[in-house]
Amino acid sequence: MSGSAPGRLAVVVPVFDEAAGIGPTLRQLAAQRDADIDVVFVDNGSSDGSREVIEAFAAARGLDRWRVIHEPQKGTGAAADTGMRAAIAAGATMLARTDADCLPRLDWTARIRHALSPKSDGGLGLELVAGLLVPRLDEGLGPITRTALRGAVRVADAYGVVRPSNNGPEFLGPYVMAAGCNMAITAAMYEACGGFPRTAIEDLHEDRAIVNAVRRLTGSYARRNDVIVRGSSRRVQAWGLKNTLLWYKDHAYRPEHVDIR
Repeated sequence: MSGSAPGRLAVVVPVFDEAAGIGPTLRQLAAQRDADIDVVFVDNGSSDGSREVIEAFAAARGLDRWRVIHEPQKGTGAAADTGMRAAIAAGATMLARTDADCLPRLDWTARIRHALSPKSDGGLGLELVAGLLVPRLDEGLGPITRTALRGAVRVADAYGVVRPSNNGPEFLGPYVMAAGCNMAITAAMYEACGGFPRTAIEDLHEDRAIVNAVRRLTGSYARRNDVIVRGSSRRVQAWGLKNTLLWYKDHAYRPEHVDIR
């Protein structure tokens, strides 16, 4: 599909101290079936040579549309926002985000392009896409725990729909949970809604904030279960399933160290 669809698609990947584990993510992005993409890695203050690992990988494979930029302000929100705005400045009209410990399915960029492209170009005409997040299979998480984790995500999604702060006359459609590591948005909507809050993950879940900002402007968004990313289970293994869920419930669990490596 490379080069066959209109619009410029950029993938933004915040990175913090991922040198040892980012290889599978790099290989998965390089193998995307729709390879007509820019990839912007945002180094958020790494001290382990993450930037050098990414640049060496891209150089060895001739990926000249991959680049690493720097964001000194700590936080996934700040890093993601810097990457999104850099991609827009370079001409991107569609933006996707994943994380440096995630594995997008090989049709991920193709599905996103289809979902965000205008209907006149054969797309779905959405302005925001919330993809499906499932656990990685290569981190030692047992099948029972993986099943429980997927069930917990569905419960959290259902809670988000009925949560009072996610409802009100100001919203133009129902709440959808969009994990920051598997979401996409048009560049025009990103700018219109104000983008990701430039916050640290300890302060605010920036993915919920941007979804609600979009919902105040349009009803043209959707969950797409064909847009699939396998996410890391590092937090679950470090904190346990209960504490991980409490963390995502407005930081009801607050560990001493948030950045699990």
